[in-house]
Amino acid sequence: MTRNRSDAAPKGGTGKESAGKRPAAMPDAGQVAAYLRAHPGFLVDHPELLDVLDPPACNGGNGVVDLGRVMVERLRKEVVEMAAARDAVVETGRSNLTAQARVHKAVLVLLAARSFEHFIETLATDLAIILDLDMVMVGVERNADEITRTQTAGVTRLEPQMVDGLMGLGQSVALRGGTPGDPALFGAGAGLVASYALLRLSISSVTPPAVLALGSRRPDHFHSGQGTELLLFLARVVENCVRGWLNLPE
Repeated sequence: MTRNRSDAAPKGGTGKESAGKRPAAMPDAGQVAAYLRAHPGFLVDHPELLDVLDPPACNGGNGVVDLGRVMVERLRKEVVEMAAARDAVVETGRSNLTAQARVHKAVLVLLAARSFEHFIETLATDLAIILDLDMVMVGVERNADEITRTQTAGVTRLEPQMVDGLMGLGQSVALRGGTPGDPALFGAGAGLVASYALLRLSISSVTPPAVLALGSRRPDHFHSGQGTELLLFLARVVENCVRGWLNLPE
């Protein structure tokens, strides 16, 4: 009689065959079917297997699971998710192009100013319209020994060290989404502001710290996750224009 492979080793044998050197036999179809019956949620826990399984023909019989339909539904879901991701990328690209065009137009308008007074007026009025904003202000820190405050439309005087306090020490830009406007920055128009951006203006070594404040009534117009390259570019343009009009050193 031929000994089955699963039988114990004969007397006197080494028994090494049962010590793990021989590879384990693959389960047969019956064992797989039995395992799946005992674990009905196996494919739910391992949905990636649906990508490599051949679906059975749909016969509508009782107890038959249409894996083909399951895989089709899964693929449909993936297509919907990919389409949503594509639409988000396209929308972001369009929004970036719109913002870029607005900033470029704003820069051209600022460069066309005929005097420093005209430049400040353009900054406070035209810039808000072009950039689809509600408030644009320039905040300049006053000297510690300064008592009187000269009032200029579009310009507000800040307390010493206030720029660092508002933005953080050494920070070039700060975005405040869903945040009411600061009256120290926006004055009487602070109530219109629900989000704003602060851009540090390093105009000259002989001028006090300053900030360009851009305010919007939309809480999500400015937020911490958005890019700041265009805003920083705008700030550099304002710095150079002020320096040029006032004939200041860098």
